[in-house]
Amino acid sequence: MNIYQQIEAEIQAASNIIITAHKSADGDSIGSSLGLLHFIEKLGKKATVCHPDKAPNFLYWLDTSAILLMEETPEAVTNAFKHADLIFCLDYNATNRVGPEMQALLEECTVKKIMIDHHLNPEDFPFLTVSETSVCSTSQLIVELIEQSGSIHLLDENIGTPLYLGILTDTGNFRFNSVQPRTHEIIAKLLTAGVQHHLIHEKLNDTNTESRLRLQGYAMSQKLEILYDYNVAIISLSKEELATYNYKKGDTDSLANTALSIKGMKAAIVFTERDGIMKISFRSKGVENPVNILAANHFNGGGHANAAGGMSELSVQETLEKLKELIPQYFPKEQQN
Repeated sequence: MNIYQQIEAEIQAASNIIITAHKSADGDSIGSSLGLLHFIEKLGKKATVCHPDKAPNFLYWLDTSAILLMEETPEAVTNAFKHADLIFCLDYNATNRVGPEMQALLEECTVKKIMIDHHLNPEDFPFLTVSETSVCSTSQLIVELIEQSGSIHLLDENIGTPLYLGILTDTGNFRFNSVQPRTHEIIAKLLTAGVQHHLIHEKLNDTNTESRLRLQGYAMSQKLEILYDYNVAIISLSKEELATYNYKKGDTDSLANTALSIKGMKAAIVFTERDGIMKISFRSKGVENPVNILAANHFNGGGHANAAGGMSELSVQETLEKLKELIPQYFPKEQQN
């Protein structure tokens, strides 16, 4: 019996399953959660998705009504944990990734936990762990679960649509080096199951608001700084600047990749002032330019080599100055011709 067959056996034996994912929801955490939920339901079992906070606005086209949010309905989430007999931990490798309130519930709950994740250095709290750091997304691993447990015949459009979304967003539209031949094999299975990929691309990309585009235009035209000696781009946005453009969650998610697309850039760093702290996104190109170490060593963060996150409790200006001091340590200075 392989580990995926073990996981399906645990699903079949459980009565009240919880699916959790990390704080600051993204396409992969939402996609893997909903894909697993619909798969469990197809098996004839019940599950409840419990997330720390809301999904970004650009994912609202998905039916997220089944997701209980700790930030909005803590009593309902607490009650779900109280009655749970199996907990899935998707797209995170440590209990602190779910936020302090849900972390307390997760650590106090003594039932079996199953981790399915693709981030480095997983903690050893789960009963079963699928940790595949070379895989592009947790959503891809959910498809592996469905196939390798012997249930590929259950895969349909309802299950596959959020999983396609998760793979799409966590690979930057299939551009990151984490994409492997197996990724495209998985995509072929999703399309065969009825997933309408063109509609997902439309719903994901053709949902800009005027305020979002104006904020992004302001960020690129007025707040972009390029450290040409190191080929690193930085964008900083204060809470006042975000408010000016009626910021909604997710409005700045593409800025780091946009800045990174500038010819010659090795890395791009975007930080925004929210909830009293600076939330930082790190993006880079190539194995020789990892950003997860910078995030982990100095900004209480981490992630993948070329895509990581972090935070700073310093002011906007202080955070900017700290980054500029650190960049020479992590990115070689460009040789001048």
